[in-house]
Amino acid sequence: MAALSLFHKELSVAVSVSVIIPAYNREAYIEETINSVLYQTFQNFELIVVDDGSTDNTRNILESFDDERISILEHPGRANKGQSAAINLGLKHAKGEFIAILDSDDYWLPEKLEIQVAYLQQHNDIGLVYANGTAVDPNRNHLYPIYNEDHRECSDPGRVLKDCYFFVPTNSLVRSEVIRKVGEFDESLRAAQDHDMAIRIAETTKLAYINTPLFAYRRHPESISSTRAHIRWQNGFYILDKAIRRFNYPSNIIRSRKAVLHFRLYQCRKRNGQFLSAIGHLLTAGYLDPARSVRVLCRKELIT
Repeated sequence: MAALSLFHKELSVAVSVSVIIPAYNREAYIEETINSVLYQTFQNFELIVVDDGSTDNTRNILESFDDERISILEHPGRANKGQSAAINLGLKHAKGEFIAILDSDDYWLPEKLEIQVAYLQQHNDIGLVYANGTAVDPNRNHLYPIYNEDHRECSDPGRVLKDCYFFVPTNSLVRSEVIRKVGEFDESLRAAQDHDMAIRIAETTKLAYINTPLFAYRRHPESISSTRAHIRWQNGFYILDKAIRRFNYPSNIIRSRKAVLHFRLYQCRKRNGQFLSAIGHLLTAGYLDPARSVRVLCRKELIT
C-alpha cells in the first residue's frame, strides 16, 4: 500500500495552514482533538492526520469524519514508525504557508489559529510563534498554566537548549519555509524529538510568544511524556551533542543543560527504585551546576 491513503483529498483552494496530527491508538481523545481543529475561527486550513499503525478504534473514528479538508495518511503496510516519522509523512504532503502540529491527545481553543496566523502575518521577521496554554486532566479539569505570567521570549537559542520550554507540536505555528530550512524531525528519536526540533528552529529564526491560553495539554497515564520520561532525558544527551556540533553555544549553557539532564534522570531512577544510579546522576548534576541544583532541591526553581 502506498504511503498516501485513499483518504487524501486535493483541495481546490490554496491553504494558509497545514495542520498535522500524528495519531497512534488514541481512540479516547482523537475525536475531540480533530473537532478542536474543525471548530477553529480561522478556517483556511488543511488537516492531515497520520495514522501511525493504530490497533484500536482510532482509524474508524478518523474515517467517520466527512470533511474535504481532512486527509488520512499511513505508512506502507500500516506500520508503526513513531511520532517523528508520522509527522514527517504529514510534512511531505503539507501545502500551507504555515505549519501547525497537534498531538493527538491535546486540543486547541477556537481562536488558536486565527491569533497566531495574524501575528505571523504582521511580523515578517518572526519564524515561529507559540502561545500559553493549560494543562488538563483526562476529564478536562484545569491543572495549571503552562507558562507563568512573567514568561517572556528573547529568541536566545541557548535558553531553548538549556530549558526546553516550548513545544513545536500543539502550541506553535511555524512558517513552512523554516521547516524546509531546518529539515524534518529526527526519526531516530522516539522521545524528545520535539525539543530537538525546537532547538534547530531557535538556531535559525526569531521566536515570539503570545501570553494567551490557546491550547490544552492533556496529562494522562498513557501520554508519551508520562510513559517515556527516562528515554526522553537519555535522548537529551544525543540531542545536546548534535546541537554542540551545529552551533557555538557557551560552555556554561552546555554544563547547565547536562546538569538538567542528570537531575531528570536522578528523578526517574529514584521513582523506579534504582537508588544507586539515582545518586550518581544527582552528584553529577550538582558538580555541573551546583547553584541551580541546590535551588531545585529546595524547590525554589522548577527544572524543565
